[in-house]
Amino acid sequence: AMEKGYVSVFLLLIVISCALAKDAGKKDSKDTTAKPKLPQTLSRGWGDQLIWTQTYEEALFRAKHSQKPLMIIHHLEDCPHSQALKKVFAEHKDIQKLAEKFILLNLVYETTDKNLAPDGQYVPRIMFIDPSLTVRADITGRYSNRLYAYEPSDISLLHSNMQKALKLLKTEL
Repeated sequence: AMEKGYVSVFLLLIVISCALAKDAGKKDSKDTTAKPKLPQTLSRGWGDQLIWTQTYEEALFRAKHSQKPLMIIHHLEDCPHSQALKKVFAEHKDIQKLAEKFILLNLVYETTDKNLAPDGQYVPRIMFIDPSLTVRADITGRYSNRLYAYEPSDISLLHSNMQKALKLLKTEL
């Protein structure tokens, strides 16, 4: 019985923090003249105007309850490949627009969930998880040795994979 109580408190904290985040965002848009908006740290530069989840657990919870797919970006701040992909991702208007339909998480560390590293812990790698919390092994990049890797030149493939993740949702749920 102890554990159940612990879980519900944890979920409650998530709900509270989400609500606070929403309110903070609303205030911001009203008085843009007052002071420049600080970059949202959770985005780490992947899309400052998008809503990013803080932890893997929170992301799973929100994907399940919002019935939106989850997109997880594994990257490292000092990795040139990650930096290059981040730049094209953040500047790609269609991707940024489409990203609003996802629960979003970018991680600079690995989780203990082995499902997120089916073929290794390389970066950058981008994986999609559906609201049933299944990792979509069928949505991959173009490299057979690193299935979830994307180069900046693969940005249009990433865009179509995001569309695919949303489309699968409609046909399966």
